[in-house]
Amino acid sequence: MKRLVWFYRISSVSLFTLGFIVLLGDAGFRINLTPSEPLGLWRIVEPDRPILVGELIFICPPDTNAMREARARGYLRFGLCAGHVAPLIKTVVATSGQAIEIQDQVHVDGRTLPHSRVARLDGQGREVGHYDGGVVPPGTVFVHSQFPGSFDSRYFGPLPMDGILGVAQEVWTYAP
Repeated sequence: MKRLVWFYRISSVSLFTLGFIVLLGDAGFRINLTPSEPLGLWRIVEPDRPILVGELIFICPPDTNAMREARARGYLRFGLCAGHVAPLIKTVVATSGQAIEIQDQVHVDGRTLPHSRVARLDGQGREVGHYDGGVVPPGTVFVHSQFPGSFDSRYFGPLPMDGILGVAQEVWTYAP
């Protein structure tokens, strides 16, 4: 009998937690478990103006071969974006018309982007390709995270702006 009571308690707590997470998701809240930005609870805020350089955003990557490979390698988490990946939390560092040059670090319009060293190998020792650089095309943004090991535009290039879900707003986070 005690086992049945514990089963019901654990099931109830699990269902409550799942329902709470779904409710938060419907209200624009997301839990970040990636190392690209601080861990914790974030909110997606729909902007009332165009996205600007310097803004931290949630963006769904397109369902491309490169993103499917990134998912298979574990660079992207499971989520509700196309290709079953979670939205990325990244800072917009360049928009349409800006020049990107990739050497050992990323250069935007000739200026070195801080914390943008390009890794040649991932944490598993596998080779990682990188974006060749060029002018950011219309309707796209070049995104970056200063956290070491982040998978961002220096590896896959600009992302379509129609994947932007909104501005990322910290609610409760923890940065070790």
